[in-house]
Amino acid sequence: MSEATSPQPDPVSSPHVLTLMTVHAHPDDETIGTGGTMALAVRAGRRVVLVTCTRGEMGEIVVPDMDTPENHRRLGEIRAGELERAMGALGVTEWENLGYRDSDMMGRAGNHDARCFWQADIDEAIGRLVYLVRTYQPDVMTTYNEFGGYGHPDHIRTHLVAVGAFARAGDPAWYPEQLAPEHGGTGAPAGEGGLAPWSPAKLYIQAMPASVRTAMAERLEAIGERSWWSPPDDATPEQLAEFEAYVAKMLVPDESITTWVDVSAALDERWAAIQQHVTQISTDNPFVRFGKDAWAEYWNREAFIRRESRVPAPDAETDVFAGLDGRSPGPTGWGVGAEQPAAVGAS
Repeated sequence: MSEATSPQPDPVSSPHVLTLMTVHAHPDDETIGTGGTMALAVRAGRRVVLVTCTRGEMGEIVVPDMDTPENHRRLGEIRAGELERAMGALGVTEWENLGYRDSDMMGRAGNHDARCFWQADIDEAIGRLVYLVRTYQPDVMTTYNEFGGYGHPDHIRTHLVAVGAFARAGDPAWYPEQLAPEHGGTGAPAGEGGLAPWSPAKLYIQAMPASVRTAMAERLEAIGERSWWSPPDDATPEQLAEFEAYVAKMLVPDESITTWVDVSAALDERWAAIQQHVTQISTDNPFVRFGKDAWAEYWNREAFIRRESRVPAPDAETDVFAGLDGRSPGPTGWGVGAEQPAAVGAS
């Protein structure tokens, strides 16, 4: 499943490095939602691991000259190359793919493909991510909300799998075949690839605050362009109500954000990374429509909602690693056996 090869440290002989694992649905999602946080973590000497659940085979190709049957047949391969270049821009050297086919959109034939993420057995899918959590031992994980941000089936599935893996990876009763006998499992010995349970410390839901979406929509409408969040023209009252209900699921009230990460220092890395996803990001896409200066204005912070924490952490944060400085996990992660800090200050 590995997309990038990097020697993994021996947990016995190497000190634990604070690790961020971001879990996404398709190539390009990582840069849009968490690229700045990832780049800053790399810069701070932390380990960053990206998990992408599909290769995005069913995506559109927004470049007319590239929009050919041949390129659609190999779109997963093309997007894997785009992802590799984007990770290079962000400084990330480790990423994995969960191994599922893109689920297309609800109601389309691709959504019924037996190979796709949407049709996957949920316990098996969670088990695949549990394996990666136990392998890489992240302290912090990020994913989407229950609606998948905008209702895409792969994003919804990613949420369920990430939340499930966060809960199960530290429990030796789940997927014991992954665990070494010395850690209560039925798998290979530790020296032959058997793993130990691992409980990450914190789980975050990435979010685009309502204020950002509203500001972008207003800017587009001011120049006479429609945004993704504009109501359909000539909609019936029923259609308008349906649209408003859909948008309400997408909008995240600013007051629900627990963690605002200032990513302005990583503007160059993020902008370079988004440019690598050529097949997916057209010049009129709202995320790039107004250029790099707009990123500095509208996306100078990445927002998260802290869903779970196994360590004390401040109510309002500016770092997803808040509460972890000065602490070390126990042999199976955060919880029993983790070192307590002298004091936990606000981040």
